[in-house]
Amino acid sequence: MEIPVSPASVLSLSPEEADRLLGALERSVPVHPPFVSVPSGRAGSAIVFGDSHGDWRSILEAAALFLRAKDNTLFIGLGDYIDRAPDDCGEGSVANALYLLSLASKFPDRVLLLQGNHETSRRVPAFPHLLPEEVDALWGPDVERYARLMGLLERGPVAAATESGVYLAHAGFPRRLAAKWPDTYANLDDEALCEVVWAEADASRSRRGGALAWNRADLDRFLATTGLSVFLRGHDPDLCGRPLYQGRCLTLHTTRIYERFGGVIAASVPLTSPVQSVAQVSIHHLSTEGRSFPPP
Repeated sequence: MEIPVSPASVLSLSPEEADRLLGALERSVPVHPPFVSVPSGRAGSAIVFGDSHGDWRSILEAAALFLRAKDNTLFIGLGDYIDRAPDDCGEGSVANALYLLSLASKFPDRVLLLQGNHETSRRVPAFPHLLPEEVDALWGPDVERYARLMGLLERGPVAAATESGVYLAHAGFPRRLAAKWPDTYANLDDEALCEVVWAEADASRSRRGGALAWNRADLDRFLATTGLSVFLRGHDPDLCGRPLYQGRCLTLHTTRIYERFGGVIAASVPLTSPVQSVAQVSIHHLSTEGRSFPPP
């Protein structure tokens, strides 16, 4: 089976074809440690996208920025690839996840799919969690297929940092750090995991209850301890596209489900020069913004 697959082709796979695709991905998608240091030597920049929640039509636009690049640009997702898919994407969680995983299979050194709270839902439940129903709708009741797909999504790290000074995670950061701070992620307990994938910024109106919200002082302390300068994240749709905390934090969402807040956006992040502020991060408003398919 050809990899990468298109999202539309995923939706037409037979159960046997789906099993073969899952098997091919299990043999080829990298298993990452919980924390990844992103080196600057092999690429000049990264395309970073936020929560996509099954909106594979928007992810195709973000991936096009990556695939058109000629300088070994990286493609980094901030989690929440599943659940809440737009109606015009069909079983969009399945299609989106398998498309992104197929990119990770084809470009293992250039594609990094961080986990969000929906990818860690087998450990700390997230709601809504519609992926099991989508898998069953496509290929019939089969708990094993769902488990295999979640297992592939769980191969991603929960956080990363670039040599240019950017911290990447779905929602937040651990409040208590080890002496060598990256070691903190090696054995996250449930409380610390929730701080990374569930915690809101205090500027958000959302309060899901998974972890305490963090504030500017917490972020300043984390960045000072780690020697990093900027935090790119997802999770809080009402903060999408808004530079916060004196330009040290930016929230990205790459789904039409939440476009009313800040659009459907991705970002270009420098990797070879220091990033001191989100002003050095370029925002891309994707062409899916404001569109439905087929057009009305």
